[in-house]
Order: sequence, then C-alpha cells, then structure tokens
Amino acid sequence: MTDHSNTAAVETANAIAKVLANTHVIYMKAHNFHWNVEGARFISLHQMFEAQYSDMAEAMDDLAERIRALGEYAPGTSSQFAAMASVKETEGQISAEDMLRETLRDYEVIGEVISEAIEIADGHGDDVSAGILADRLEYHQKQAWMMRAMLK
Repeated sequence: MTDHSNTAAVETANAIAKVLANTHVIYMKAHNFHWNVEGARFISLHQMFEAQYSDMAEAMDDLAERIRALGEYAPGTSSQFAAMASVKETEGQISAEDMLRETLRDYEVIGEVISEAIEIADGHGDDVSAGILADRLEYHQKQAWMMRAMLK
C-alpha cells in the first residue's frame, strides 16, 4: 500500500535531497579533476571525469524534479549542498591516482546515501523514487568497479 501522507513525502524528499547534495559535490569535484588532471593517463582520465560530470548534471536535474514532484523544494545553493553532503570537496592539487582513489571513495559514500534513501522510499511505498534512486545506485556501483580496475 502506498503511503501518500505528507510525512512520507517529506521524509522521501529529504532523503533524495541528501543524494542531490552529494551528487552536486561529486559533480564539482569531477569538473575540478577534469580540468586539473595530469600524467600519463591524462586523456583517459580527462575524458572519464567529463563523462562523470555530464552524467551528474542530468542526475541532479532528475533528483531535484523528483523532490518537487513530492511537493517539496529542492536545495539549490552550494552552502545547502555542503551542509547536507557526506562527500567533501578536495582542496589543492592532487595526483591522478589520488583523484581516482578519492572519486572511488566518494562513489562508495554516495552509494550508502542512496541505499538509505531507497529504504526510505520503499518504506513509504514510493516505487517511482526508489526506481530513480536504484538507477543512480547502479551508475555509482559501475563507476566504482571501473575505478577499482584502473587502480590495480
């Protein structure tokens, strides 16, 4: 049975907002790494980070629109995102290998945040939100697998 109460929508929207916040931080980090990567694997990493931030841009729109569909307002400022996100920004220049390691760690963190949001959506019978989140989880798990392979 689907729970259409306001409490269910608010709880689900808040969980999705945490996913959105983490997605935004990873989006910005992917841009940073795309612009600043150096080394022997420059081309492949430059292209990988571009593909990641392009995916994140689309994902942020989908997540924010789902929050609005639930009747809530989506966070939209860097300060809101920073306060809500478990993933943290990177300061200073780091090596290409460290960029990979950090991005892998970030994808593992956001995977946990997404899994928690799926549990909340499922608990409220919100199959649409759970489906959107499951697609994001699949993306992050696949990217994490690829980065683990690159680090071997």
